[in-house]
Amino acid sequence: MNWTLALPELALALSGLAILVYGVIPKRDTTFPCTMLVLGAFLLTGVLVLAQGEGTAFSGQYVADAFSGFMKLLALAAAALGLLLALDWNEKERLSRFEFPVLVLFATLGMMVMISANDLMSLYLGLELLSLPLYVLASFDRDNGRSAEAGLKYFVLGALASGLMLYGASLVYGFAGTTNFDRLADALSSPQDVSNGVVVGIIFIIAAMAFKIAAVPFHMWTPDVYEGAPTPVTAFFASAPKVAAIALLVRILAGPFSDVVGQWQQVIVLASLGSMMLGAFAAIGQSNIKRLMAYSSIGHVGFTLMGLAVGGESGLRGVLVYMAIYIAMNIGAFAVLIAMRRDGRAVEGVDDLAGLGRSDPGMALAMAIFMFSMAGIPPMAGFFAKLYVLLPAIEQGFWVLAVVAVLSSVVSAYYYLRIVKVMYFDAAKPAFDTRPTGVSVVLAGTGAFTLFFFLFPAPLLAAARQAVAALIG
Repeated sequence: MNWTLALPELALALSGLAILVYGVIPKRDTTFPCTMLVLGAFLLTGVLVLAQGEGTAFSGQYVADAFSGFMKLLALAAAALGLLLALDWNEKERLSRFEFPVLVLFATLGMMVMISANDLMSLYLGLELLSLPLYVLASFDRDNGRSAEAGLKYFVLGALASGLMLYGASLVYGFAGTTNFDRLADALSSPQDVSNGVVVGIIFIIAAMAFKIAAVPFHMWTPDVYEGAPTPVTAFFASAPKVAAIALLVRILAGPFSDVVGQWQQVIVLASLGSMMLGAFAAIGQSNIKRLMAYSSIGHVGFTLMGLAVGGESGLRGVLVYMAIYIAMNIGAFAVLIAMRRDGRAVEGVDDLAGLGRSDPGMALAMAIFMFSMAGIPPMAGFFAKLYVLLPAIEQGFWVLAVVAVLSSVVSAYYYLRIVKVMYFDAAKPAFDTRPTGVSVVLAGTGAFTLFFFLFPAPLLAAARQAVAALIG
């Protein structure tokens, strides 16, 4: 058993346990040291992922390859940026407790287990390890009714998704005789011999994953949970867990279930179409930025699923590039939202941004960059993200998907550009409080990546191409 392949996960788990003990023992406030230790653990884990070999471990339940390495680094980066945003926010909202970074750490550990899962059992283990800390994080502001409601809604619907996953896995096991991805690929290699029970099981598994990425029709929890959860938690929800769930969908659909593509492709196409259209139209009337970002994230998931539906080397490469760019512009937009604090009180309405271009030109410029990018306007990174999933769809003849994608981009541009209009052309409101250093660092980093990606796209494209080659050969 080549357990050394799982060193990144083992190091992160042991770090989490040690930080938990450190946080409990002293009487003084240990939130800041614990957050720094968790960020250090993420850095150590990232180094171990880069140094990781390739192969399988734990009797084939765990796989390490270039694809898992790429997605793990994305998940670690998203989690680290989310933690940086939470530092000052939690202190000002009196949520400064050492449990917060520890919960983020264990959720990230769950993501890494999901990304390297090579068996339906290890997949479920990672999914639950991710989900349980997220339920707590959603309701972390326990004295706030909206936060408690968000946690309860997420827990109830998350339990439903876990049930769907288990039922789907049991059907696949019952009809195919194995839960291991490699043996499933062999068992399903002749599509004409695949029983309907396996197909139903696959659909249940896809439904469970669709819940995690908030794809239509499993999106119903997203606006309320995004609005009710503390804003740094919402930033974390909107980025890191989506990386793990998309990675898992790509691995199972391009791996063990690739030979039965005709049975599940239409499901992904319909989810993609529904997500893009709902994300475009439902956000138009939103006045709360967090709810707007919730519908925006549903729309972006639709674009990601388009690349997955198309499949092949170019489609899957587009999915990976899209996720990397989406994390940068999404975390950046949430950094602006976290900096929106007036007289010590957090505000989150679109109208609260009025006149930002005059009161804080730097933050207004960053927000404009993120909004232009999300709308897919060149030369921002978001334009290339959409381009890399649109081109394969057109080449493979998925015309309906491509046309809906373009039209939904046009519609969504309305509410993205409305934010820019409010910042630069509406009557100014009082300036926001001084921006925390951590938020400024995140804003600068994500803004620079989003703005200048077109100058240096090669490293990301090469890494994504290598990751996909490891997956589909």
